[in-house]
Amino acid sequence: MPVRTEQIQCAGQLKSISWSAKSDNDADYNSHGGTMDIIIVGCGKVGSSLADLLSEEHNVTVIDNDEKLIGAVINDYDVMGIAGSCLQTGVLEEANVDKTDIFIAVTDSDEVNILSCLIAKKMNAHHCIARVRSPEFDKQLVFMREELGISMMVNPDYNAANEIAKVIRYPEAINIESFAKGRVDLAEIRITNGSILDNVSLIQLSKRLRLDVLICAVQRGEELIIPNGSFVLRAGDKIHMTASHSAMVKFFKSISAAYREKRVKSAVLIGGGRVAYHLAQQLIEMGVKVKIIEIDEKRCIELSERLNKVSISCADGTDHDILDEERVYDADAVVTLTGIDEENILLSLLAKNNGVEKVVTKVNRMSLIQLSDTLSLDSIISPKSITVNQILRYVRAKQNSLGNSVTTLYQLVNGRLEAIEFVVRDKKDYVDVPLKKLKIRSGILIASIVRGNELIIPKGDDCLMLNDSVVVVTTNKGFHDLSNIFD
Repeated sequence: MPVRTEQIQCAGQLKSISWSAKSDNDADYNSHGGTMDIIIVGCGKVGSSLADLLSEEHNVTVIDNDEKLIGAVINDYDVMGIAGSCLQTGVLEEANVDKTDIFIAVTDSDEVNILSCLIAKKMNAHHCIARVRSPEFDKQLVFMREELGISMMVNPDYNAANEIAKVIRYPEAINIESFAKGRVDLAEIRITNGSILDNVSLIQLSKRLRLDVLICAVQRGEELIIPNGSFVLRAGDKIHMTASHSAMVKFFKSISAAYREKRVKSAVLIGGGRVAYHLAQQLIEMGVKVKIIEIDEKRCIELSERLNKVSISCADGTDHDILDEERVYDADAVVTLTGIDEENILLSLLAKNNGVEKVVTKVNRMSLIQLSDTLSLDSIISPKSITVNQILRYVRAKQNSLGNSVTTLYQLVNGRLEAIEFVVRDKKDYVDVPLKKLKIRSGILIASIVRGNELIIPKGDDCLMLNDSVVVVTTNKGFHDLSNIFD
């Protein structure tokens, strides 16, 4: 890849800096549609991650007040950088905001994100996305979208609470994702000793459960496997499975009946931040008894005023004596939500070692997320990753309108596994052909087909048809079109 010298623009000044240019072949890809001009405001963890992932396919410009952050991002990724305020029209003009397909504001300030989107929209940016954390804006989302023209509002804390609520609703699950507008669930489950899944082949499993589910990937130690029907599951395996929402519910009930486990009736949240606030609301609606332990007295008063059905304890949730005094380990579920990743991990390990059945850990740093398997932690939730994935799904939806058939993509197992949703938009040579007659590349499994309101767990005689939504699970990367999965 050639390297050329470009300029980082700094509030009217110009500084020379090196950055890697896209190959000449990118012009050819651009001519086929799919490549977009994207501006990212804010070069923190979320902004940097988005720059990394989006610059692989799109023309990305990043804006931040911090010149050092800009320099680091454009040295690491194939992007343009401008050091300056996103609220200054001159800075946005330098970034060619009027030609921007998607403007993404992910600074630390809700107000700056919203205002910069409004300015960008007024300057003819096509679509604007703002990260907004404050619960005060929750009731304004429809107004901001319909009246102010902000295309998407992303609340990382609310979304993280949603993810945690899912895995508490189904305690056996480590993680649950959704495809095809919620018609398809993708769940990650760890098989334990005594499970009805232990020492069962996938063919036997289908007959035993009599449910239309598909085991599409298995993590066994460091090995990641796309299994066939003869594959035998073992205790300790992590499995990734797809099913309709109703079939997934029945599957979890079958497992629960086998283990004689009860649903979560009580939960302790250690840390009373915004995620805890949103999560407590959802758990109360699910009929779960909730206690929040928060060290800041002012925050405890705020939570008490907003959450009248939640028990609030003003105490240090990292103190072992407090944990015993508050009978934390008697709860069915413990969720660690302090602002320090290491504290959350240690508290989760303590809860797990003291017999708590369901433990959920909030972690943001990728290096620590990757320790989850080593430490045998149950469910890891990362607000940063959830936010990045949600924005990426929006970008791909817009990219799809330009000719790319990817509508949703999830990265699993620390990025080693991808679950991708495609839409069959053209009458290609793989359409209306039985799957058993198609040559699918190794490391790939067609996990589900959604046709209208019908969910199909595919078998050899099934065919892909026009307008189908197709979920593919693969250990490979870089698929931009469904035709890429076939030899």
